[in-house]
Amino acid sequence: MKTMFAALSLASIPLLPVQAQTLESSLGPLQATPIAEGLEEPWAFGFLPDGSVLITEREGRLLAVRDGQSVEIAGLPEIEVDGQGGLLDILVPRDFAQSRELFFTYAKAQFWRKSGTAVYRARLSEDGTRLEDGETIFEIARGTGGGFHFGSRLVEAPDGHLFVTIGDRGNGDLAQDLSMHNGSVLRITRDGDAPDDNPFADQRGALPEIWSWGHRNPQGAALDGAGQLWVAEHGARGGDEVNRIEKGVNYGWPVISYGVNYDGSQIGQGTEADGMAQPVHYWDPSIAPSGMAFVDGEIFADWQGDALVGSLKFDYISRLSGDPLSEVEQIKGPQTERVRDVEIGPDGAIWFLSVLNGALYRLAPADGT
Repeated sequence: MKTMFAALSLASIPLLPVQAQTLESSLGPLQATPIAEGLEEPWAFGFLPDGSVLITEREGRLLAVRDGQSVEIAGLPEIEVDGQGGLLDILVPRDFAQSRELFFTYAKAQFWRKSGTAVYRARLSEDGTRLEDGETIFEIARGTGGGFHFGSRLVEAPDGHLFVTIGDRGNGDLAQDLSMHNGSVLRITRDGDAPDDNPFADQRGALPEIWSWGHRNPQGAALDGAGQLWVAEHGARGGDEVNRIEKGVNYGWPVISYGVNYDGSQIGQGTEADGMAQPVHYWDPSIAPSGMAFVDGEIFADWQGDALVGSLKFDYISRLSGDPLSEVEQIKGPQTERVRDVEIGPDGAIWFLSVLNGALYRLAPADGT
């Protein structure tokens, strides 16, 4: 399918009243403007300093939207498109203007028909058409079969290291095994190494990249305004969670959960266990949470510091507020079908990807403020 894009420049984004539609919210009507349409299973996006936006598609395309045109960028690694796996997240680091480096997560084929989440680093060419000097800097140990639970969000830490979320790959028991990366949040350098101050760097039998463990399938991750990492992760039937990620903490999966197995049976030993952290918020029924962002900027000043999480199941953007965070609003409309990624743009607007619509939208108050 040919990708079609709205005819506008991202460096200076006018509203398009013919194409834009409104969604109701506690702030009044919000205008959802399509920026890119005709996308095929989009997974993530990121902003470049020149106002361009890069978009990943799960089946292995990287697109750039520039001045109303789409450009497919060459130079990706060989990608294993397997169930939920494929080309996944993208990270544009803070120093992109100097380094031109980009980071991606993807499903990498490993031995014996297995696959695992990997991190790829490359430089974007000066003309913006290809990736150069690409290298897979990290891949999980001993990948597993089945196309489930790759996790796969990338977040740049305040110190420049990278947080990487890894799903349990459909084998929950591995999320409690520190000799495996499955079901964990990792912290690595930009070269893919484990920093010396990681919690298990010196523990025999543990993988040094692990920062926290006991996760099921964290598909949302973001820093709040204080630089604290949060993740949103899928439970089973119920029990989707928002977790405040702390160094060396066990978040319990599959020993504890607020959900149940798909056959209705109990997961593990219930909802609490010694030495295992409680979620800050959980959803029951499950909403299938995906991309996550924290509101920052003047456009949505009344929501400053609130978290936004996309729902793949119930087709809305969840707004969470308060201390502890809890869901206070559902932003919902025809545009929010299977929301895969959510970001706050450089312009302060809310940007999000809809898988079913195959579109990237910009969301801002309808009055133009």
